[in-house]
Amino acid sequence: MSQAEIDTLTAEFFGSFDNRDGGTADVARLRRLMLPGGVIAVTAPAYRVFTVEEFIGPREELLAEGGRVREFHEWEVSARTDIHGDIASRFGEYAKAGIMDGKPFEGGGMKTIQFVRTPEGWRISAFAWHDRP
Repeated sequence: MSQAEIDTLTAEFFGSFDNRDGGTADVARLRRLMLPGGVIAVTAPAYRVFTVEEFIGPREELLAEGGRVREFHEWEVSARTDIHGDIASRFGEYAKAGIMDGKPFEGGGMKTIQFVRTPEGWRISAFAWHDRP
C-alpha cells in the first residue's frame, strides 16, 4: 500500500505545476502535500534553498493565468522508491515542457523526494532537483 500511496502523492506533486489547456496551476497544493517545515533545494542551474512558502509564491505568479509560463507540465520519466518503515526516498528523472514568454521549451533533470508517514498519511519532507543544461 505504501508504494501506491507514494506514487499517488508523487503524481499529485508533479500535477500541481500543470497549467495546460488554459488551466491554472495549483502550486498552493504543496502546502498540503509537504510538511510545513519542508525543505526545497535546486542545485542547477544555480544553487538555492527554499522554504515551502518561498517556493510557492514565485511559481504561482509564473504559472498563473497571464503568467510568463503557459501550457506547462512536468512528469517522471523513470523513478526508484526505497521505503523503510515510515520513511521513503524517491530518485528519478523528469521531463518538462511549456511555453515561456511566447517561446516553446523543453527540459528535464533529476529529482529526489523524501517522504515521511504522518498520522494523516504520507507527506513530502523535502525535495531537490538538478536541471540538465
